[in-house]
Amino acid sequence: MKVVILCGGKGTRLGVDTKTMPKPMVKIDKDPILVHILKLYEKYGYKDFILALGYKGEYIKKFFKKRKSKLKIKLVKTGNNTLTGTRLLKLKRYLSNEENFMLTYGDGLSNQNLNKLVTFHKSHKKIGTMTVVRPPVRFGEVSLVGKNVKKFREKPQIKSGWINGGFFVFNRKFFKFLKTNSNEMLERAPLENLVKKRQLKAFKHNGFWQCMDTPRDKEFLKKLIKSKNAPWII
Repeated sequence: MKVVILCGGKGTRLGVDTKTMPKPMVKIDKDPILVHILKLYEKYGYKDFILALGYKGEYIKKFFKKRKSKLKIKLVKTGNNTLTGTRLLKLKRYLSNEENFMLTYGDGLSNQNLNKLVTFHKSHKKIGTMTVVRPPVRFGEVSLVGKNVKKFREKPQIKSGWINGGFFVFNRKFFKFLKTNSNEMLERAPLENLVKKRQLKAFKHNGFWQCMDTPRDKEFLKKLIKSKNAPWII
């Protein structure tokens, strides 16, 4: 099964880093976060990747030209201002022989079992499966008794509510939900219409999940690696 990684966004919320490079190439240790994502999939046996390039895509091309890898990595230009749904549509011809394919963003990490995600998708026979997660609280959570701190936890997960975790499996029928005459976000009409047709299942992941949207997120991921407590590596 092929894996699509969306690598074209501008990542403006990350600050100065993305002025010179695309967000997937921002390092969280010696390697960019994109390499960590590739290794996560490789861990479960996935070795065939399509990277949808956009903003500063040449940076990613140069990186993989210099880097030796046993993975099969196809780099495809999909436009600087293309939105996520249209980016995926531009990859259709590379996925024409795939009954199902995986998709994720180039800025999120998880310790979920990707094989279980695929098994879940196939067992329900729906067009799409979305990993859903409980988001981490942005700031540390403090429990008080009067003026005394009873409990403190840094970045705990919210106990109620689920959000898009960014790790998907799609049947090729999903391309019928992508418009050919507009620039659209994957997360708007395509997924909303999939829901209306009752063709989107939720795979609940209660373990570690973290996206890298801000400098604070990046420092948190770097801290986990430095302390040898990075759940997606362990």
